Amino acid sequence: MSTTTTAPEQKRRLPSFGVQILLGLVLGVALGWLALALGPAGNGDDNGLTVALSTIGSSFVTLLKAVVPPLVLTAIIASIANLRGVANGARLAGQTLLWFAITALVAVGIGIGLGLAFQPGAHTGVTKAAAAAPAKTGTWLDFLHGTVPTNFLGLQASSSLAHAGDAVVGVTTGLSFNVLQLIVVAIVLGLAALKVGAKAEPFLTLNASVLSVVQTVLWWIIRLAPIGTIGLVGRAIATYGWDSLASLAVFAAAIYVGLALVLFVVYPVLLRSHGLRPSRYFRGAWPAIQLGFVSRSSIGTLPVTERVTHRNLGVPRAYASFAVPLGATTKMDGCAAIYPAVAAIFVAQFFGLDLGVTDYLLIAFVSVVGSAATAGLTGAIVMLTLTLSTLGLPLEGVGLLLAVDPILDMGRTAVNVAGQALVPVIVAKREGILDVEQYNSANAENLFTDDEPAVEATPASPSPAERQPVGASA
Repeated sequence: MSTTTTAPEQKRRLPSFGVQILLGLVLGVALGWLALALGPAGNGDDNGLTVALSTIGSSFVTLLKAVVPPLVLTAIIASIANLRGVANGARLAGQTLLWFAITALVAVGIGIGLGLAFQPGAHTGVTKAAAAAPAKTGTWLDFLHGTVPTNFLGLQASSSLAHAGDAVVGVTTGLSFNVLQLIVVAIVLGLAALKVGAKAEPFLTLNASVLSVVQTVLWWIIRLAPIGTIGLVGRAIATYGWDSLASLAVFAAAIYVGLALVLFVVYPVLLRSHGLRPSRYFRGAWPAIQLGFVSRSSIGTLPVTERVTHRNLGVPRAYASFAVPLGATTKMDGCAAIYPAVAAIFVAQFFGLDLGVTDYLLIAFVSVVGSAATAGLTGAIVMLTLTLSTLGLPLEGVGLLLAVDPILDMGRTAVNVAGQALVPVIVAKREGILDVEQYNSANAENLFTDDEPAVEATPASPSPAERQPVGASA
């Protein structure tokens, strides 16, 4: 008996997950500045501390991304099975996409306004020598390529050659996955299982078991987030410092002001308009927002975003496991709304090109719809090239902004993740399926509490016995 009471007491002495992330961030900044002060090694390569920080950070993000494919596949199949008795499943999907568009439209409006107010292209220290077209660009056909699965798991292989002079000395091949294609595959499998009926029960039971195993592995990885934060933030500081911000200070300021307005003004207004307290939203979603900031990856943060949306914010698991993965690929208020708007205005001002009302409407259109067209690709640069090409602006302008992109990407991803958790909360509240009591008792302390009984694939909705531990954890 004494053993069972001692373990919880020891766990309570540890800081909460959010505090651990914050401590990791502070330590990462300190180590990053130390690595920056040490300078490069004698041969010109990164010093040992910078290499160590980079290895820690990249390894953590790689581990997270490795768990995403089986998590998305099994979670969406289970969510569709859970929705078998819900008549408004199509309405939920429609409302989700509508609110994705509404919030993106507000964000791009803020971006355009700040671009005109700050005039970043007229206040910059970069020269045209820095202009360079990117290797990867976005096109409207990417939406079709992104939704049609090329194979069962949407896997993509890429190879790179290692050269020594003119000779090829090695080939490196890596695999990546397309989350949007994976979502399409999971939806099709879930609908097919419902169509088959009773014969699919063994499949759904196996899927639920795999989901439970994957979630267990996932939380082992997530517990390493504070250590990963040290590496990710330290690497960013050691590599870029703040010197690169000097020539693009006005542009960077416009981006971060826009991100702050969306995160701390627009989102709270939307929550209050639906009778929800913003403080509870931030308290519940903050672990995911923090992790998004340091990891710079909505996909890598996806498991935590889904967890806090269901566990802390009261969104039903069946809906959250569908809406959050979809949002991680198509809901990007930071990367696909504010940033392309300000950046496009920057490029136009830098090259002395005038934008008219039609151009600003095109920026809004691309921001609202274009994120889906680039969902199968990576980063805000691809979204920016889509915006520039649609407006007829020089793609070489992308090269002007590359120096500060990693620093801006931290804030952009944090806002992306916040929006991916916000929209399911709003839609659930409007549809009357939000657990308001659970939302009001949002608490990141219970992020790792075991909830295996709730990972059932067959019931239409959680039973009161399954939901009670979640609501009572505050």
